[in-house]
Formats: sequence, C-alpha cells, structure tokens
Amino acid sequence: MMHVKDFAQCCQQIVQKIGEIIIGKREVLEQILLGIVSNGHILIEDYPGLAKTLIAQLFAESTDLQFRRVQFTPDLLPGDLTGGYIYNQQKGTFEFRPGPLFTNLLLADEINRATPKTQAALLEAMQERQITIEGNRYPLSPPFIVIATQNPIEFEGTYPLPEAQLDRFLLKLSVGYPSPEEEQEILARRQQRRSDEVHIGQIVDHHTLLEMQQTVENIYVSKAIERYIVDLVSETRRNPKIEVGASPRGSLALFKLARARAALQVRDFVIPDDVKAVAVVGLSHRIIMKPELWVSRIPEETIIQQILDTVPTPKAE
Repeated sequence: MMHVKDFAQCCQQIVQKIGEIIIGKREVLEQILLGIVSNGHILIEDYPGLAKTLIAQLFAESTDLQFRRVQFTPDLLPGDLTGGYIYNQQKGTFEFRPGPLFTNLLLADEINRATPKTQAALLEAMQERQITIEGNRYPLSPPFIVIATQNPIEFEGTYPLPEAQLDRFLLKLSVGYPSPEEEQEILARRQQRRSDEVHIGQIVDHHTLLEMQQTVENIYVSKAIERYIVDLVSETRRNPKIEVGASPRGSLALFKLARARAALQVRDFVIPDDVKAVAVVGLSHRIIMKPELWVSRIPEETIIQQILDTVPTPKAE
C-alpha cells in the first residue's frame, strides 16, 4: 500500500508539471486531481477558450490513462457513445463494437450541447461503471472517470443537465480567466515552445494511480467529522433559500473529497478544514435555489459558503 507521503509527492508532481502549462490555476488543478484520486466524475463549467479540454488531456497523459474525447452535438446519438452490434457479412454474425465510453478517462466536451437522450446514455456508465446493450452487460475497466465541460446555460443551443445527472458528478468547478500577468506569461511560454501542441509525459503509471485511489480509501474519518458532513448537507435541506437540498450522495461526495484533500496535505486523517475546502465544489451543483433567488442570480456557491459560516465546526479531538 502506498504511504500518504508518497501519495502527496505524486500529487504535487502532477500539479506542478501541469501548472507549467496551465498558468495560475493551481487550486483548480488540485481540485480536479482530488476528483480523479477519489474515482469521481468532474464537471467544468466555464466560457470557451479557458483550457478546459487541454486540462483533461494533460491529466490523462500524466497519469497514463487511456483517453477518449467526444464532442457533444445535438445530432450525437446514445449509440455513438456506447457502441453497438454490427453485422459481419463474412461471418454472418453480429459483433459488438465498443464506443468511446470504453476508456479510462472520457472527455465529454460541451456536454450540454447534446440532447437529454444522449446525456442519459452516460448515467449507467458513470454510476455503475458498466454499460448494458441488448441485455448484455459490459464492465468498464478501472478507473473510469468522466471529465465533462459545458458552457453556461444562457448560451443558445444548449440543453441544461438534469438534476439527476448533475448529482452523478463528484464536483463542479470553474477555471476562470487568468490575470493580465498570467495571460502574458501564457504568451511568453507559447513563444518559447514554438508550437501549439504541448506534452508533459507520464508522471505516474496506471497501477500507481490505482494505488493512489486505494490510499484515499484508507484515510481515517472520525465520528465528529462524519457528523459535521451530515450537518452541512442537512442544512441545505432546511435552508429557506434552497428549494431542494443535497441528497446523501452529497454527503458521500464531501466524505470522499475531504479524505483526498487530507492525503494531499500529508495527513492520514480528516480535519474540518478539509471538509470546508471541498464543500463548495462538492455541494453547489446539488442544490436547487428558490425561484425568486434563481431569478436574482444569487450563485449557489454563495449559499454553500453561508452554510459553512453558520454550521458549528467540531472541536479538535
């Protein structure tokens, strides 16, 4: 079993190397890595041109994961993702041709541009890590992680993800624009590379990543921290500004992400600060605001932060 120090060192190497390409976004890179080592799916919502696709490619390359990219469009069909049976005229039989879902890391690019029927084709794969076609079940090789990108829902020609599918994502985050100094650094490094293509090479192999995921599973969570997680999620169901609060899947998301964050901080136990650090990205997409607040465009992240400020923090043990 991998020691937590080795885990943290591997994580730092990955973040540092990708950070040489993605300038000024270390916190975002760490959050994505937390999702990967927690074996969870990640939703990145932001405007075009902010390196969302490049980030997914770099994480796949650095962790030795088989990578597939699917550009979601309105005419994309469920079978284009799952694959299907094709008739072989020479043999006179039907053969199964696997689709792009049969991979380790799937980039679902602009997922909200596909129709709800196609979006739903991901549900079984994301939750059960398997695909059922014509009554036959095909397990997906571990790890299976979806990194989905989407443009803000006010853009034309999009289909907002339903709550049931949003809940399948372990965390949701935004990349954000770089500062002027960071953007100038991007230009300087592009000039130095003399090419649009970037490669960072493998940092950890496939087997090591699976060991890192197992290390997270061995991080200790006390009863007090468990209760703190439950209290935070329960408050989303009682808050007068929230129409529908987070489900128990939200509690599990905080539980997983907090353990990964503790390991990243070279600890084999979770403290309240770990929970607080992942609460916004782990819960903000799991709540539905009251209609009057949704119209006034109060962000869900603000409400989650207010809940963090009101729910008592457990005492140190």
